[in-house]
Amino acid sequence: MTADIAVRLGNAREHRRTKVIALFAGLTAALVIVSIASAGAGQYGMPVTDVLRALTGQELADPYAEGVLWSVRFPRVVMSLLVGATLGVCGALMQGTFGNPLAEPGVVGVASGAAVGACVSIVFGLTFLGAFTTPGIAFATGLITTLSVYALSRSNGRTGTVSMILTGVAVNAVAGALVALLMFVGDQSAREQIVFWQLGSVAGARWPYVWVVLPLAALTALVALATARRLDLLSLGDRQARHLGVNVERVRLVVTCAVAVGVSAAVSYAGIIAFVGLVVPHLVRIVMGPGHLVLVPASLLGGAVLLASADLLARTVVSYADLPIGMVTALVGGPFFFWLLRRTRTTAGGWA
Repeated sequence: MTADIAVRLGNAREHRRTKVIALFAGLTAALVIVSIASAGAGQYGMPVTDVLRALTGQELADPYAEGVLWSVRFPRVVMSLLVGATLGVCGALMQGTFGNPLAEPGVVGVASGAAVGACVSIVFGLTFLGAFTTPGIAFATGLITTLSVYALSRSNGRTGTVSMILTGVAVNAVAGALVALLMFVGDQSAREQIVFWQLGSVAGARWPYVWVVLPLAALTALVALATARRLDLLSLGDRQARHLGVNVERVRLVVTCAVAVGVSAAVSYAGIIAFVGLVVPHLVRIVMGPGHLVLVPASLLGGAVLLASADLLARTVVSYADLPIGMVTALVGGPFFFWLLRRTRTTAGGWA
């Protein structure tokens, strides 16, 4: 009997290892394919061979095409990969921290806080940091809002998930009201800029912006990997995690700060992009289970693939038009979120 159990466990481990390898191989292949296709697609289309030649350092016959690739297309593709990867990782962190597969980064108010900062910059025409003014202010206000949610939800030295969610709901409501107020007092040009920013886009991505987001996205991913095992224990519940030696408050603070940094950086340059942080980790969780050592890197790759694909679709679905990427992800994520609600209701046997 013992030998039979050992064989079954060995087979189960081997099967899971095969699934993990297949998942990461598929995501990596999809990432490469989508990135190359996205670099070549657009109003000035280029064949895949030219994209590959440019990537390998070879000179193209058309100097204008080479300039378009390195000045516009490549930074846009890299920015979409960075933003998508960051949102996917932060979604996994939020779901692990709150113990709820329907949680997403916006729960702690980071996106709405960043929106307030961006609107302030646009309405009042602030330019003290040049082209970095609006993203810089959005980044700062996103950080401040998230840390405020964490601080306001603390009671008796502890921070409960329910109190953080409720505090986040209140802060999001206040931030939404402030955005509406700023749109009201702004002129027509400011309103148009705010609407476009809120819909999300990576059309304005350039290499200087990429170099700003890259280290912050990398820091968020490293923190997520470092806390993966503790998040597995935290999913058992706060009390059980404390009994197993996890400093729950420290983990929650570290995760909140990492999400604040990552999402603030992503939102400040790409605007508000919905559902990536919700859809990607949940899909990976369905396929591979809740283990964060697999969930975090898979969500990183999945988020990058999803947003790069959405950006490719936004540039090609309508001729001579560049749709807001946030609109594309919402159109895809909305029906999927409804399916998740239906699935949750069916699994739980109905809502109370």
